[in-house]
Amino acid sequence: MTGSGSVSVPDVFDPRQYGQGIPHDHYRHLREHHPVAWQEEPEVLGWPAGPGFWAITRHEDVVRVLKDSATYSSYLGATQIRDPDPADLPFIRRMMLNQDPPHHKRLRVLVSRAFTPKRINRFETVVRERARSLLTRAVTEARAGDGTCDLVAQVTDDYALLNLTDLLGVPDTDRTLLLHWTQRVIGYQDPDESGTPLLGPDGKPLNPRSPSALRDMFDYAHALAAHKHRHPADDVMTALATDPELTAPELEMFFFLLVIAGNDTVRSAAPGGLHLLAENPEAYRCLRDGEVGFATAVDELLRRHPPVLTFRRTATQDTVLAGTRIRTGDKVVVFHASANHDEHVFPDPFTLDLSRTPNPHVSFGDGPHVCLGAHFARMQLRALYEETCRALPPGPLQLAAPPRRLVSNFINGVKSLPVRLTDV
Repeated sequence: MTGSGSVSVPDVFDPRQYGQGIPHDHYRHLREHHPVAWQEEPEVLGWPAGPGFWAITRHEDVVRVLKDSATYSSYLGATQIRDPDPADLPFIRRMMLNQDPPHHKRLRVLVSRAFTPKRINRFETVVRERARSLLTRAVTEARAGDGTCDLVAQVTDDYALLNLTDLLGVPDTDRTLLLHWTQRVIGYQDPDESGTPLLGPDGKPLNPRSPSALRDMFDYAHALAAHKHRHPADDVMTALATDPELTAPELEMFFFLLVIAGNDTVRSAAPGGLHLLAENPEAYRCLRDGEVGFATAVDELLRRHPPVLTFRRTATQDTVLAGTRIRTGDKVVVFHASANHDEHVFPDPFTLDLSRTPNPHVSFGDGPHVCLGAHFARMQLRALYEETCRALPPGPLQLAAPPRRLVSNFINGVKSLPVRLTDV
């Protein structure tokens, strides 16, 4: 428990607890009693302590923070809970994710030219074939073995990565680089994902979003852009590389954003959705038998398992939120999974209702920073769930062992999802 004056509130900061599961009991307590709750930020997993932050857990307040960029800035302190090194902050602020209107709008318009629904829709046939192929291979390997398969290792990791590299136009020979960068940047709190952390001159772990830690990714981005100038194609990197309004530093940060966010959104959401279907066999049967539509099912699975757990803002002025005074410069962190289970917005929030409508979840954010790739992500998830219902043997999805979760208070990741195929 962490203290705010004389009031004791549950801790929702420590990333280690998320390796065991989402702390929904803590979220519920905060929503009911401390919707804007002060959280201590102690040293953990070798990362230094921070000044603390306000945890925002009710849907109404989360939406208010996300929509009000004038009061709650993405630019002042960027969007991660941990404060960046002050020397790195000007660099981090180049990214569209870490900007406020009106500068944010200019960058969003630039990347929207490349990330068009028309271009994305052309990928649907390829995406669907990839889902079918990966699932069929997993079934074949299970039948040749002990009847089990790991849907993360054998399906969803490759599915998310290969779909993204097709969209970007990354050559086949370079695709493992993107997974390596994603694991290094997203999984930095998890020893299984990050490996041995890079150390700075002071011997402390190096922020994986710092310029020095990202130099190899940026060098690759420029080399790929040069290749696209010589060999243009119908892909996002060609569109970005040939855009005369895009500066070289902006190209670097767009590549970073697309590689990390573009990959890990689906990489986290897909196995989370499959896990929910395994835990809810009647809902899975209804989906498989066509009793509910895949469009509403995708959004309900996203509501229950949002790919991103938290985003940080910084107060630009003294303000009051849900009766709590917030001071200029305070960190304000929204909790997506809590907002998505707010009883005042979602009746029976822990019931998986694949036909739920309306479904105003915040899994893709809200306001000016609503996820630019939401259309692409929904298309991939819909295709994967449809092909899962067709390719896997009839009957429920049976877990062969508990899933292994990512140690992270940022990404709602699943590292393995072993299932047993019922006809094997």
